Amino acid sequence: MILHQMYGTGYEVIFVAFSGIVLAQIVKCFLHLIVKRNLDLRLFTTTGGMPSSHSAGVMGLSTAVGLIRGFDSIEFAIALGYAFIVMYDAAGVRRAAGKQAACLNKIIMDLYKQDLQEAGGKLKELLGHTPMQVFAGAIFGIAYAFFMHFQILS
Repeated sequence: MILHQMYGTGYEVIFVAFSGIVLAQIVKCFLHLIVKRNLDLRLFTTTGGMPSSHSAGVMGLSTAVGLIRGFDSIEFAIALGYAFIVMYDAAGVRRAAGKQAACLNKIIMDLYKQDLQEAGGKLKELLGHTPMQVFAGAIFGIAYAFFMHFQILS
């Protein structure tokens, strides 16, 4: 399907949501390269970090729905409610789980004297996002949806 044929359809919403996620993950890799001076392509497939691709995807989706169906529509309200739940989870529950994993990893390292494989391996610590990472992802998703709707797809 040609890009301009997606304009104003559900395909636009899907395209903006998923491509926004991918683009946010690419931005995450480049920001890491600039700040740490180290290219880590594994960041492209991991959770956590700046900006939140979860937030970018759901806010891009919500904004695209709002642009197509109206910001006073039931569809936009549903999409925005979904976005807030995802962003709350990213900054709250998953972040707390990451902090717990860090504590457990320290306890396991102290008990097993650096041999984490004996205990089943190291737990993943970078699960969630800081509120700033979530906010940055949300702004990124909104801006991306507007850009795609008015500049690329129209």
